[in-house]
Amino acid sequence: MIDYVEEGYAWIVDCDLAKFFDEVQNDVLMSRVARRIQDKRIQRTIRRDLQAGLMLGGLESQRLKGTPQGGPLSPLLSSILLDDLDWELERRGHRFARYADDFIVCVKSRRAGERVLGSLEQFLAKKLRLRVNRDKSKVARVDECTFLGYSMIYLKDGSTRLTLPRGTLQRLRGKVREVIGRRAAGGNQSSLSSSS
Repeated sequence: MIDYVEEGYAWIVDCDLAKFFDEVQNDVLMSRVARRIQDKRIQRTIRRDLQAGLMLGGLESQRLKGTPQGGPLSPLLSSILLDDLDWELERRGHRFARYADDFIVCVKSRRAGERVLGSLEQFLAKKLRLRVNRDKSKVARVDECTFLGYSMIYLKDGSTRLTLPRGTLQRLRGKVREVIGRRAAGGNQSSLSSSS
């Protein structure tokens, strides 16, 4: 991503898919799985996993769409489903990064970003039956965005660097202090109890 920014692609299309793991259409997903995995036994196993019931209010209900969240299969299935998106972005010549259902596209201007966001919204709805969450999606300068927990900053020499956002660093420092404080307190208690 740093290379893209240094090539002049300093605007980010940060596209959020609305309730991705809840809204995935199983028939669309299984057609993509069948392209990649020819073994019918594996296909049946994946379909059974997708159709496994849900516990809602103590009652089991049938799952008609979506994938089990938090399961080991979900990131793999999202990558298989969104492979069409990767190919489309490559075909259009875009610079992008994607991990599971999180992706960004790097462009040279806000106007280009708005155009890309609109065309992606149409592509995803038509081809993969996925909705873009417009409230959480945005076009912004690279230093105003985070991707997979990282943000990018400009250095004085004009280069860029990946970093953790300020709030993330503050939370991390607070947690480290809390853990160290508990261990120190626990260590004192154990030494006091052993000496008495």
